[in-house]
Amino acid sequence: MVLIITGYFLALLVGLVLGTLGGGGSILAVPILVLFFQMEPKDATVYSLFIVGVTSLFGAIQHFKSKLINLKNTLLFAIPAVISVSLTRLFVIPKLPPIIHVGDFIVFDLNTFIMGLFGLLMILAAIPMIKGQKELPSAKKNRPTILVIFGAIIGFISGLVGAGGGFMIIPSLSIFMKVPIKNAIATSIVIIAINSLSGFTAELFRPNIQLNWEILLGFTLIAVAGLMIGLRLNHLIQAAKLKKAFGVFVLIIGITILIAEIVAIR
Repeated sequence: MVLIITGYFLALLVGLVLGTLGGGGSILAVPILVLFFQMEPKDATVYSLFIVGVTSLFGAIQHFKSKLINLKNTLLFAIPAVISVSLTRLFVIPKLPPIIHVGDFIVFDLNTFIMGLFGLLMILAAIPMIKGQKELPSAKKNRPTILVIFGAIIGFISGLVGAGGGFMIIPSLSIFMKVPIKNAIATSIVIIAINSLSGFTAELFRPNIQLNWEILLGFTLIAVAGLMIGLRLNHLIQAAKLKKAFGVFVLIIGITILIAEIVAIR
């Protein structure tokens, strides 16, 4: 019971991070669901898609009202991402073997592989946040083709590990489309909402899917409350300082997950 109560408390953090930084909800939601609600990682990715998708949808509505959304960039990213995440959840996930071999000597069970991938994703997401992001000069020409490719790649990753991909979306928008950081965060939340809800919808077509709606809706409701707080903080706190602090937090969690999985293998 103590674990579950703690898990619900941490659900607030999921929404808080989404609202403030425009990403990171998924890489927190899955470990929380696994560690505090005792879910299998594969199941936790399904729950994460719904939680992050619905929470981001509330954020997207607020950002649309604030006129921070770049519709063209959103569609360039979202359309290939939706196709990619849906195909991944429908055809790739069901085909993953319970035991994964990497070469002749490295063997993982599926749960360890998913959690290990999550840990690695968190570390990779933390590094640019800690280092900080410099303002880039305006580009003479946007590169929508590269943006479409990134959308498809991030959609695949989202489908595989149940992550919205916010910390990959935001750098992509900044580097390749020269989108200001506030607009990139807003656009990221819209893409995450579309991405995650598409992945969850694809899951509903799987036979014999069982969901604990009490946990799912309770977690989501608290996360939405956290998002509303995060949206306010987004306007009050300097994003660079907040990103560095959260980057250290994400880095610690990512390393902890990897160490835990290595110990479990042994």
